[in-house]
Amino acid sequence: MPVVPASTYRLQLGPRFPFAAAEAAVPYLASLGVSHLHLSPVLEAVPGSEHGYDVTDHAEVRAELGGERGLRALAATGRAHGLGLVLDIVPNHMAVPSPLRLNRPLWEVLREGPQSPYARWFDIDWEGGGGQVLLPVLGSDGETGEVVRGAEALLRYGAVELPLRAGTAGLPMPELLAAQWYRAAWWREARTALNYRRFFTISDLIGVRVEDPAVFAATHAKVLQLVRDGVVTGLRIDHVDGLADPEQYLRRLRAAAGSGCWVVVEKILARRERLPASWPVAGTTGYDALHRIDGVFTDPDGAGQLARAYGESDGGPASWEETAAAAAREVLTVDLAAELGLLERWAGTALAGGVRELLLASPVYRTYPGGPGPSPATLERAAAGAGTRAVEGVRALLLRDPAFGARFAQTSAALRAKSLEDRAFYRWAPLLSATEVGGEPGDPAVPVAEFHAYCAELERDWPATGTVLSTHDTKRSADVRARIAVLSQAPEAMGVVGVVGVTAAGAVGPVGGSAADARLAWVARQSALGLGGVPERKSRLAAALLKSAREAGVHTSWTDPDEGYEAGIADLVPGEPVELPPELAEAARANLLGMTLLHLAMPGVPEVYQGAEYEYRALVDPDNRRPAEFPREALAALDAGAAPPDPAREKLALTAALLRLRRDRPGLFTGYAPLTPRGPAAGHCIAFTRPPGLVAVATRLSHRLTAAGGWRATALELPPGRWVRVERVGGPGGSGGSGGSGSPAYEGRVELAALLERLPVAVLVRVGAG
Repeated sequence: MPVVPASTYRLQLGPRFPFAAAEAAVPYLASLGVSHLHLSPVLEAVPGSEHGYDVTDHAEVRAELGGERGLRALAATGRAHGLGLVLDIVPNHMAVPSPLRLNRPLWEVLREGPQSPYARWFDIDWEGGGGQVLLPVLGSDGETGEVVRGAEALLRYGAVELPLRAGTAGLPMPELLAAQWYRAAWWREARTALNYRRFFTISDLIGVRVEDPAVFAATHAKVLQLVRDGVVTGLRIDHVDGLADPEQYLRRLRAAAGSGCWVVVEKILARRERLPASWPVAGTTGYDALHRIDGVFTDPDGAGQLARAYGESDGGPASWEETAAAAAREVLTVDLAAELGLLERWAGTALAGGVRELLLASPVYRTYPGGPGPSPATLERAAAGAGTRAVEGVRALLLRDPAFGARFAQTSAALRAKSLEDRAFYRWAPLLSATEVGGEPGDPAVPVAEFHAYCAELERDWPATGTVLSTHDTKRSADVRARIAVLSQAPEAMGVVGVVGVTAAGAVGPVGGSAADARLAWVARQSALGLGGVPERKSRLAAALLKSAREAGVHTSWTDPDEGYEAGIADLVPGEPVELPPELAEAARANLLGMTLLHLAMPGVPEVYQGAEYEYRALVDPDNRRPAEFPREALAALDAGAAPPDPAREKLALTAALLRLRRDRPGLFTGYAPLTPRGPAAGHCIAFTRPPGLVAVATRLSHRLTAAGGWRATALELPPGRWVRVERVGGPGGSGGSGGSGSPAYEGRVELAALLERLPVAVLVRVGAG
């Protein structure tokens, strides 16, 4: 059985935060209570990369981070403090780097073509490219190359150097170019003519065929060595939906890594979708938990009011469904035109429409080999656009041609990710806290009963799955989302007027000096509210708004930036910090502490993102990938007995107490049962027990609660026994403390007004529980 972490702590490694910096943080992280460090990718990557997902060499640990010696030193220091290591690995793709020779397998394929032993590494449609790989590496159309002679003859386009096929260096230039196994092209040609599989729409990341046993072995040898040597005890699998056959890959990985390695997959599940039970993993990385936790603290009535107001403005489509559908069709037919074209040619002209409409109709990221395939509802939606015969023809092709089925599924995953996460989420802005991976912006609120059912299911089926609140991929950290989510309880605080909206300083002006952009004004208003008065507020907010505008692709984009429009974006950044009024700041506090409590007490393995144990307000990357800052002094003061003076330290105290309980008393965190409050304000409490001896109680929709008169006679019936509050960070032996002799004991029926008088959350431990 896998050694399951009590919790993990994500560290974003890079040249500014290498292994040595992580090693220096180990004593603090051990004192915080985590059991494992979760490291961003550590294999050799593009020089200067701040994330490491652009792997160039699977056989080497990245030199810029400190190399393998630095990684092993970090692991040794971690073990000495009781911490294990979890690695984030990237099986789906690797970089098309500059210089290209950094990716030796790709370099060899460009030189030797389909006969290269490395040709099996990559999904290249040689036939579709006329025997050449389209290489979209040129900065402009019509660039001319030159042959450069040296130890190795090369073809050079400015700073771009490419290998030459043997025996072609002396040919006249037209014949030389035609004789190569590649065609260097303007980067814009990738949209329609690319003939290798890539990550989403990023041509700088080429897909890797890990379904081939030899490729799997070559790309995983170093990681598996680290697992066998005990340096690594867990693996996070990036973008598992990009693989041809995820289950086959995971079974091969499990056999190679052994049963003791904890493995989770980055798999985005729709709200009613479930992880395949046959996968040999502990679960997902936790976006499904994030959506449920956030949804509990979202008021459906206020969210609906905001959606209606947004739809009535000039912000765009009137509904989330319309927004998502339009984005999907646009991404498939424009951004993924090359991928769609390959599938249409494969299926044939008569079935081309069925391919397109079936991709658009799918409500999930992808289906899997041997799985149930498209649902009847999906088939019906597709048939409405392409006709029943075409759709049934594609369905039959999916069943009889596994290779077509795999590429169809891979394209479906790229379509969902790009059209939802990177397009529609930036166009639908009534409540930005709802636009996170795995969420449902059109129906963001999660009823308490649904949350309980989800947790019971996790405990039964996936008790060792990952759970998260903030990650390197969340568009807004939990602290920012907690503040924005308050708007669902007080939609009037959005301050909507006309088509533009208002900031704290008054009405904003038009964007780009011409027509007002109501959508971006909504984004700016909520982002400013969420960020508040943080360091470098203006520059960080301006950068996030520019990214939002480009990803939305309405007035400007990454590939076709409108300089005039973009020049006006800075006008939407308020001159002064936008702070919540006191009553809403209190509601944001309740949201954040409640989210933190549910995350750390519910079933699963919780992950704390770097710095997020304290106040952590961050927007979309790269803002959320800045080097970590650790609140060492604040934790030391709490350990010394200081009372938390503000919400940031309250969050730290709660986080440390629960992490230490998980580490030192893991028996408390098994089982799951809802607790049902009784009384006029019962709907504002969410509570559950982990039956061996822990109770978690949180306030939800606290602003509405105050407006309704508070808790009044609402009470909670505790499970049998005497219960004491976990109210200190430390306790005997450094574990999460449970009150002690000065803390009152609770039994039976407890009035929520008394239990939650000081804090909007409570953690109780049964006296005598293990």
